[in-house]
Amino acid sequence: MPPAIPSVSPDLLLTNIARHVLLTPAEAATVAAALRPRHLRRRQFAVQAGEVCQYESFVVRGCLRAFYTDVNGFEHNVLFAIEDWWIADLASYLTQTPATLDVEALEDCELLQLDRAALEALYEQVPKLERYFRLMLQNAFVAQQQRALQSISLPAEARYRQFRAKYPQLEQRLPQRHVASYLGITPEFLSKVRKQVLQES
Repeated sequence: MPPAIPSVSPDLLLTNIARHVLLTPAEAATVAAALRPRHLRRRQFAVQAGEVCQYESFVVRGCLRAFYTDVNGFEHNVLFAIEDWWIADLASYLTQTPATLDVEALEDCELLQLDRAALEALYEQVPKLERYFRLMLQNAFVAQQQRALQSISLPAEARYRQFRAKYPQLEQRLPQRHVASYLGITPEFLSKVRKQVLQES
């Protein structure tokens, strides 16, 4: 008999949902029952490129990154997720086609996961969740569009300042090379820009 997966409290996710839609106690219990707890060690993968992304993952504890590896073997960070955030290769999850992104734990993590079948069942059982996930999808789209525009319109220093302003809790938890990859610059150039910004603050 396989060992039981340690439980992960759904409280943080239910609090997140409550900021957008109001669930009854029975609906909250239905949501909690559909969640799959998962524990990842640092450097373990929640998703690997080439596989179909089966789950959306809500972060209860820890930090993860999603990245793309180009034909030359260089990694390009696309997004990060810490506590109270969702992460997945969303295109793969929604279309059930092979993932182009790897999702890797940068710290030991506790996740709550939803597969497509469980999510579709929840839409039937708790219709309010359709609004919640629509809002999450809208927010993700806006964030990705803003990032794409910044990458082609702003110099590196401005991109770094915006990163610090938008994600003040992230920088201290990430190796500098991962921040540099996300911003599209070298770690050496980031070090120079960071030093300048810190001297001014």
